[in-house]
This record gives sequence, C-alpha cells and structure tokens, in this order.
Amino acid sequence: MARNASRDVMSPEKRSALMSRIKGKDTGPERVLAELLRGTRFKFERHSADLPGRPDFVHRARKVAVFVDGDFWHGWRFPAWQHKLAPFWRGKIAGNRARDLRNFWRLRQRGWSVVRVWEHQLESCPKMVLERVISKLRKGRSR
Repeated sequence: MARNASRDVMSPEKRSALMSRIKGKDTGPERVLAELLRGTRFKFERHSADLPGRPDFVHRARKVAVFVDGDFWHGWRFPAWQHKLAPFWRGKIAGNRARDLRNFWRLRQRGWSVVRVWEHQLESCPKMVLERVISKLRKGRSR
C-alpha cells in the first residue's frame, strides 16, 4: 500500500502501533485531578456515557461536568501551531475542537456547568485547577 507523504511521515503500521498506546481515559492528568478531588467532600462519577462528550468527572447533584483535555489532542492555542501539522492531523485536531465545543454547548443547554482543565494547567498549577473546580461546585445547584 503506497503511503501518502503529505499525510504522515510514519508507515500505517508504525502509526497504528503508536496510536494504540494513547489512552482515552484514566490518563496521567486525569489521575492527578482524581487524586486532588479525593481530598474534597465532593464525590464524582467518571466518564459518564449518558452525557455529551462523556465528561471525565461528573457531579450530578450540582450539574458540573469536568473535562481534562490534552494540550495536543484538543488543540491548546491551536491557531499558533496548526500550520506545522500535516493536513490530516490539522483536520483531526480541528475536528476534536469542534466536537468539544458542540458537547460543551449541549451540556450547557441541559443546564450543566462545564469546567475545562488543560493538561499543562494540571502540571504547572494543580491547586489552582482544584480551586476552579471547587468554585464551580459551590456555585452549582444542589437538588
């Protein structure tokens, strides 16, 4: 099978092997936030499949959904570096960003508050991230 050089620099087999090692849930940043949240009085569900986007952490009583997003896959400051990517990857990440916005909008339409946590924020200032989540929980409605 001929490889399209404009799409990827790796063979399909190498790319497949690399991509198979990337986890979709229980990532390092998610585990960091889970550990931080364990020290609070709030209890969360994980990866709730019945909600748009399958939020990483959900507090139903207060209708707060938390997403922990990787900087690359979800396009942190994407316009600044998208030109460096092959068209395939530019499209992939742009699609992820569009899907994220649709899911956030759907949740908000249902009355949910959404907290988006970026990977680099958890690495550089985990306490600030925890404070943001707790602040949103305190503002959330209790049933």
